[in-house]
Amino acid sequence: MNIVVIGSGNVASHFSRAFVEAGCRIIQVYSRTPAHARALASTWTVPAISQLSDIDTTADVYLVAVKDDALETVLSQLPPALNGIVLHTAGSVEMAVFHGYARRYGVLYPVQTFSKEKHIDFGHVPLAIEASDAETQESLSRLAGLLSGRVFLCNSEQRLALHAAAVFACNFTNHCYAIADDLLHEHRLGFDLIRPLIRETAEKVMQHKPREVQTGPAVRQDIQTMEKHMRLLQEHPDWAALYDALSRQIGRS
Repeated sequence: MNIVVIGSGNVASHFSRAFVEAGCRIIQVYSRTPAHARALASTWTVPAISQLSDIDTTADVYLVAVKDDALETVLSQLPPALNGIVLHTAGSVEMAVFHGYARRYGVLYPVQTFSKEKHIDFGHVPLAIEASDAETQESLSRLAGLLSGRVFLCNSEQRLALHAAAVFACNFTNHCYAIADDLLHEHRLGFDLIRPLIRETAEKVMQHKPREVQTGPAVRQDIQTMEKHMRLLQEHPDWAALYDALSRQIGRS
């Protein structure tokens, strides 16, 4: 299967590697920044382009892995003669974005966070798929199945909820890690001290519902401890407001 990759960021890079490992061929890489296109294309020794009008129109699949707010602009500039399936990878963008821009299309959304420097085993990554028609869905299901053993149908509304849940579970949690790191640094302590705590918390939710294993002063309604924490955070009103909001949420759960 021949694939054109449109985009050169983390998602595009990881999908490219996964497709090649599954026996597919990357035949072209596009990025509006020529150096970025060349960097990814050089991995597979394929042409790099920075103009959408130069896209190979004979590919089986066109994977569009760009920023969400750039997606429709990219789709609107694709050559009209594409016969292959055009896919986007976004969690928050409806499949309707393809209307008028592609004949066969769909969504291949990975429920995972990506960093260029860390290899991801796609075999364990849940892949949400949605397609324009039954035939395209069957083709997309086979393609996704080459990458992962966890492929599932997911409409646009469900995918948006999944994406929002991922933001809470991943992005917001990581931001809390960053606050914890800053707070520790202020008091001449290292982040390594709480890495075992983070690991244990993550391992618990692998086996239990999160609410079942909630701990801490808020769930115990330990008012004195929470007040002490709020006083400690008074020089950081944003952190204090977040601490208070989360504590109230936990207390009401």
